Amino acid sequence: MKILINDQPHEFAPAAPLRDALTAIDAKPPFAVALNGVFIPRSEYPARTLTEGDRIEVIRPVTGG
Repeated sequence: MKILINDQPHEFAPAAPLRDALTAIDAKPPFAVALNGVFIPRSEYPARTLTEGDRIEVIRPVTGG
């Protein structure tokens, strides 16, 4: 199935867990995740499954001045 991660297409098996998507992009903390515009708590990453056409945004904090 096709999933967009930060507007980039990726292929995953049906019902893949969200954590598989994060592993695919080598996401390193700290970051936050929005699935279809809804922020997902870190505790739900392993249990949350993906469906065709989902959009994932991985947001990293920006520091500086």
